Amino acid sequence: MPHTYIKRILDARIYDLAVETPLDFAKSISTRLDNRVLLKREDLQPVFSFKIRGAYNRLLQLNDEQKARGVIAASAGNHAQGLAYSAQHLGIDATIVMPRTTPAIKVEAVRGYGGHVVLHGDVFDEAAAHAQQLVTERNLTYIPPYDDADVIAGQGTVAMELLRQHPANIDAVFIPVGGGGLAAGMAAYIKFVRPGIKVYAVEPEDAACLHAAMQAGERVILPEVGIFADGVAVKQIGEEPFRILQDTIDGVITANTDEICAAIKDIFEDTRSIAEPAGALSLAGLKKYVAEHGVHGQTLIAIDSGANTNFDRLRYISERTEIGEQREVILAVTLPEKPGAYRTFCEDLGRRNITEFNYRYASDSAAHVFVGMQVAPGGSDRRELVTRLVDKGYQVLDLTENEMAKGHIRHLVGGHAPVLDSQLGLEERLFRFEFPERPGALVKFLNHIAGRWNISLFHYRNHGSAFARILVAMQVPSSELEGLYTFLDNLPTYRYWDETDNPAYQLFLA
Repeated sequence: MPHTYIKRILDARIYDLAVETPLDFAKSISTRLDNRVLLKREDLQPVFSFKIRGAYNRLLQLNDEQKARGVIAASAGNHAQGLAYSAQHLGIDATIVMPRTTPAIKVEAVRGYGGHVVLHGDVFDEAAAHAQQLVTERNLTYIPPYDDADVIAGQGTVAMELLRQHPANIDAVFIPVGGGGLAAGMAAYIKFVRPGIKVYAVEPEDAACLHAAMQAGERVILPEVGIFADGVAVKQIGEEPFRILQDTIDGVITANTDEICAAIKDIFEDTRSIAEPAGALSLAGLKKYVAEHGVHGQTLIAIDSGANTNFDRLRYISERTEIGEQREVILAVTLPEKPGAYRTFCEDLGRRNITEFNYRYASDSAAHVFVGMQVAPGGSDRRELVTRLVDKGYQVLDLTENEMAKGHIRHLVGGHAPVLDSQLGLEERLFRFEFPERPGALVKFLNHIAGRWNISLFHYRNHGSAFARILVAMQVPSSELEGLYTFLDNLPTYRYWDETDNPAYQLFLA
């Protein structure tokens, strides 16, 4: 039962290496949400994440023979750094298997702490399988990142500190979840010591393994996971964490990429520190909870779990933040193709900050304009703007939630494709692809698709994320369409979406 962890947590002797992190009041976000929001600053640990707690606590339990043989772990980065740093402190050799998609800052940090890095696979589960193979081959002791009682107890010390630091009323605590070690340790302690506090687990929408398990009543394996929040990109919740979490959490909240990016900005504005996507995840969940339940005047705590992110990823995060905060609207507006139409349109927009304005001539009768504008958060200003433009006679399509529009159309300059020769029976089909970003990945992708059909549009942009996004149009004979889709279905590791009917494509590119 979860209460058995209380003694383990109290007995964790980790503070000669880990530090007690502060519980900071987030003034700006508190004012905006009309709740008292506090951040538990695990990004201030020596390895910039909470993972040092569990890793060090587990190493302290090893006997001399195990220490002499060395240890191994699989990790997307933060457990790797915590283990390497702890092992170096204790004089133990550490091998870390990391996914090839792990941000370089984490890989180099592990090496800097004396760990031997093996890069294998694109997600954590592939790295974990390889680590288990090396355990057998090299007779090493495996140190799990989350599915281990001593690791869970080490992470549970976050809750022990939190409740000691804030003895006054706490309404809810929001905890990020990947494999579940941090959430399990914290939830077990909180529910035993102060059961009236609500505990919510927070996951990315595209890696919600705990949410799926709670719905099914048993652990399930997700067919694939998104890796933007690489620190929590896990296909299956840990066995022991799931056993604990079933009885200790009050719910699971999921957040999308834009919401996570907005939370990164929130943390920066209050602390002047930059959280990694997994580090800001729990704040994204907290904000969603406030919005959905309409709570006011409560004390809410989020765990800022880490700050290990590549600097070049900030460009992508910044782009998506305004939409995640609902501070930007993206519209496709049809104007009459006549002198003065643009001036009239800008006047009709009022005194709004325009963030994007794209146009290319398409016909003599109408112009399709791609326009981005800042709006007040909350959604009502966005709806009022669209309604006002429609009332003035404009045809308006809201593309704010259109992934292709956000990721590709706003960066493309060109115009409509020429009309295809109907005698040749050609059709232009548009596809959006995602695949793990690593050196050589783009060339490998091109080698897969080149030479089969004529490529009529191609857009790729390296935005510093852990995955690549590509937009491709191909001219395909009608008789070969079935073969095209069979080919795409069999591409290894490439997810794709048929965007041919996407209105953003039809308006600006088709």
